[in-house]
Amino acid sequence: MNLWIAIIGMGIITYAIRLAPIWLLERATISPGWRQALRFVPAAVLSAIILPELFLPGGTLDLSLGNARLLAGLAAILVAWRTKNILWTLAVGMGLLWVLG
Repeated sequence: MNLWIAIIGMGIITYAIRLAPIWLLERATISPGWRQALRFVPAAVLSAIILPELFLPGGTLDLSLGNARLLAGLAAILVAWRTKNILWTLAVGMGLLWVLG
């Protein structure tokens, strides 16, 4: 029974932590400068997750043509830039990674 109480309690705490900023910010007015700055947060977070995987496979810097992740990532970036289509970007990036990997 203690295990279930702990699991449910942690679920409630996790939900509350994620809900609190939304609930607090809906009542506040955010200046245009902050609003514009917050628009860049998703891109910054995504870059922080993806770039180390492209450039540091296995924890060491690898900028060679043997780095399949880097080549697939660069191809996906090119497709995203040219087509603006997420499905094509994912298909090309994952397909190339699969072929090269």
